[in-house]
Amino acid sequence: MRRSQKPNRPSPDVRTIVFIAAPRSQILDVAGPFQVFVRAAEIFVREHPTRKLPYRVLLASTTHGKSVSTNCGLILTGTETVRTLRGPIDTLLVAGGSGVEQASHDKELLLWLRRTAPRARRIGSICTGTFVLASAGLLEGKRVTTHWKFAAELADKFKTTIVDPDPIYIRDGNTYTTAGVTAGMDLALALVEEDLGSPVALEVARELVLYFRRAGGQSQFSTAMALQSSDRKQIEDLRSWAVDNLTLDLRVAKLAAQAGMSPRNFARVFQKDTGTTPARFVERLRVEAARRRLEESHDKLEKVASDCGLVSLQALRRSFMRVLHVPPHEYRQRFADSLSN
Repeated sequence: MRRSQKPNRPSPDVRTIVFIAAPRSQILDVAGPFQVFVRAAEIFVREHPTRKLPYRVLLASTTHGKSVSTNCGLILTGTETVRTLRGPIDTLLVAGGSGVEQASHDKELLLWLRRTAPRARRIGSICTGTFVLASAGLLEGKRVTTHWKFAAELADKFKTTIVDPDPIYIRDGNTYTTAGVTAGMDLALALVEEDLGSPVALEVARELVLYFRRAGGQSQFSTAMALQSSDRKQIEDLRSWAVDNLTLDLRVAKLAAQAGMSPRNFARVFQKDTGTTPARFVERLRVEAARRRLEESHDKLEKVASDCGLVSLQALRRSFMRVLHVPPHEYRQRFADSLSN
């Protein structure tokens, strides 16, 4: 008599990474970090042929079926649903998207999260998936982030949660939250580095053409995005001109003249259209240019500061701390360490 086959269970030394996706999830919230973990596992086994795959990566739907219709219309077919998922979970990540409003009121899902999250080694959310974790009561007293566009709403809805709209991702204990969309890949790389080391994470970043490593505290706000919200051509054109003239005097009067506006009207319109001041906009442009120079060259910090319009080493340090929350020499060292591993 044949014995019945036992279900195919993962080895106890394999970490199970589970992505939770509701209908109308953002496809990149799932596909981007999912691919990072899968590729990391493949690279790890390639480099260590006698070892087993370190990750088992699953997509679990919040519905009764395994398929999830994303907010771009493409359909993802998961491995499980939250109702059929069994076994220990190492990392539990909730995807964001336009479906989080409905998911945040799904009592069955929220109960499942409250029961399951305490048993996972780490939990987290990608982008607006933060709203689902918060609705499950898993972020009380936690410092978190989300997509900058929805940060104020998150803070208003969940008064006991500390919302910081600036960083790419935040770790508070075993809880990880990220900014919008591609920040999920930054988080996935950071988690891979924690688990498997820098060489594997760096190889994944190289293959997927990603920055390695963007510090979690780095600002998610891009000066380019600030001007995309303006429908005034002179404001849009100003960025390209400013990027090419970072060493000039870029105070309000000069920017206003370039935009063909009076200084007072320019400052008012710029703030209204972009959500930032002209001075902060210029500082961020210069920091972005300096950051790239630190990554791509061995120039002395004084030269980087001068070439990017930051005048002095002291000004470079102050701007880096304000924008990236890390001094320039440490930023360069982090990048150098990543490349040398």
